[in-house]
Amino acid sequence: MAYRQDISHCFGDGLLARAEYDRLLAQTQPRLAQLAAARRDGSLPLLQLPDARDDLAACEQLAAHLMRDTSALVFLGTGGSSLGAQALAQSVDLYRPIAPAAQGKPRFHFLDNLDPWAMDSVLSDLDLRSTRFLIVSKSGGTAETLMQALTAIGRIEAAGGGKYIKHHFGVITEPGDRPLRRLAAQYDIPVVDHPPRVGGRYAVLTAVGMVPAICLGLDPVAIRTGAAAVLDPLDPEAGAVEPAAIPAAEGAALSVAAARTLAQPMQVFMPYGDRLERFAMWHRQLWAESLGKQGKGTTPVTALGPVDQHSQLQLYLGGPRDKLYTIFTQSLAGAGPRAVTDDPDLAWLSGRTIGDLADAEQRATIDTLIANGRPLRTIAIDRPDAPTIGALMMHFMLETILAADLLGVDPFDQPAVEEGKQRARAYLAELGG
Repeated sequence: MAYRQDISHCFGDGLLARAEYDRLLAQTQPRLAQLAAARRDGSLPLLQLPDARDDLAACEQLAAHLMRDTSALVFLGTGGSSLGAQALAQSVDLYRPIAPAAQGKPRFHFLDNLDPWAMDSVLSDLDLRSTRFLIVSKSGGTAETLMQALTAIGRIEAAGGGKYIKHHFGVITEPGDRPLRRLAAQYDIPVVDHPPRVGGRYAVLTAVGMVPAICLGLDPVAIRTGAAAVLDPLDPEAGAVEPAAIPAAEGAALSVAAARTLAQPMQVFMPYGDRLERFAMWHRQLWAESLGKQGKGTTPVTALGPVDQHSQLQLYLGGPRDKLYTIFTQSLAGAGPRAVTDDPDLAWLSGRTIGDLADAEQRATIDTLIANGRPLRTIAIDRPDAPTIGALMMHFMLETILAADLLGVDPFDQPAVEEGKQRARAYLAELGG
């Protein structure tokens, strides 16, 4: 397995009840059997994506279109249409606020939040003659993404590139009569289909994640192979599925046990190292939008080590006991530049690398949380390469689906979100014009 999960520090006096966890873990078995059957018969297409290869030719073609003579690639999408791609980009160090463009590679920009100043700043800073845009909306009617797309097309036209629009854009959306698909047809922009039965926040293994992955230089087959390894125990030919053999089932039982044990329960996701920061943000949406229904669910909180040792750790150690902690560790020792100093007061740092200090700090945080009686799960990886990031994403999609079943909610809808969208549209109509 590409990662190693340890939940042993979640149980004991003042922590979670092992008996409750064991009961919940056993309850995942019927759902696991259903998921195993769904993987075989295709009734839940998400579970067939890791083994799929027939869609990758279209992804490769669209990626080649976007990367041809490109100085910058701008990803337009929001929520599930962007966060997975951001996590993939960050895993290979091609997306972080402080990072310059890699030598010989285009700059990558993710405009996932609808901010007028950010949009204007990015578009004003780019050479629009060689800038490309990938527009992603599952529904084809996402207001924020359509507004971004129309703005970008307008800028290209204003710069004199009106007759070359199709060379600057690519689209991923569902089949059918949709605003984004009509826009693409108007300008002859190439389109790759978004699978209709895969929800946006679960879409990272579809073209939504695979096209950006190819543009970023990642191997889509390796990502999906990592995801497939997580599902391998869901093999109906192997007989009954044993929940204890599936880390995602353990995680789901653990999370629901925490939801029933802790007052106002929260889940803190804290990776060590920048390369998993966007992954935590991807998980935050997946968890919140899938489980926050009927008064149920736990609040996902993202943190980043070591920096949040200085902003959050005091609360975690001295504040209310209402959190389940998941800390992601990496093999950091020996990584990075080495410090050199003659100052005797800094001798403890001399000869050490940045990775040595970060590794010592992640170990110290884990030990301190355990010593202070906080329920803690650790997930250890060597590095976030393509198979590992694919495995982690499938783990947490599966964990979310299983947790939803234990809570008795539908993991695939988001009824409360639709109300806000309708109100926003009504307010926009009030502007007239």
